[in-house]
Amino acid sequence: MNKLYVVGIGPGNRENMTFSAVNALKDSDIIIGYNTYIDLIKDLIGGKQVVSNGMRKEVDRCKEAIELASKGNTVSVVSSGDAGVYGMAGLILEIISKEYSMSDFDVQIIPGVTAGNSSAAILGAPLMHDYVTISLSDWLTKWETIENRIHCAGKGDFIVVLYNPKSKSRTEYINKTQEILLQYKSPDTPVGIVRSAFREDQSVQISTLGELSNCDVDMFSTVIIGNSKTYINGKYIITPRGYSI
Repeated sequence: MNKLYVVGIGPGNRENMTFSAVNALKDSDIIIGYNTYIDLIKDLIGGKQVVSNGMRKEVDRCKEAIELASKGNTVSVVSSGDAGVYGMAGLILEIISKEYSMSDFDVQIIPGVTAGNSSAAILGAPLMHDYVTISLSDWLTKWETIENRIHCAGKGDFIVVLYNPKSKSRTEYINKTQEILLQYKSPDTPVGIVRSAFREDQSVQISTLGELSNCDVDMFSTVIIGNSKTYINGKYIITPRGYSI
């Protein structure tokens, strides 16, 4: 059986990586991933073979991982956060389904701490009620679809977690998101922005929806926007679950 791990390494620091992730890397002959993620786990790789490349090479990475596994190697494909949340798990399974026989592979998806969860922990307890995660990247999803999802999240009074909120070439979508959500949420709605959660260059901003356009946001940021009950107390953002206290 050809063995292939799809590993979520969490935010990148060792303390927030699961034992299963560490063991999968130890068990592998070859580690494959985006350059930045490989750098985060280089102390766990040792003398193993490494295959790495840049952004937007996901399909190439996954195809090479499957090909190497089909030759008898035990391979780990790494994703930051959770491999099944905007990660490589779906792509690996799609490619095997279309180009190979699934019965020939032992694919193990190793869960990891997502950017939303790690950022929420730093901010306090903003995700204590129903929430949605929305990526603002239109590379694989049309903006019209993303826009509709933002409207739905606003109508439903969901807590909103934004992934890929802003890049050098895509600067306007975070402001458009703010404009849409202000149709449904108060300008005083708490907003937390965590950049590089649990990494050496971590930074945290606590603001409001009305001031979101004035905050520093980039591709390394996760933005969490509260619901109508969310409030700020000191350095914490808190969303009540509804318990009687």
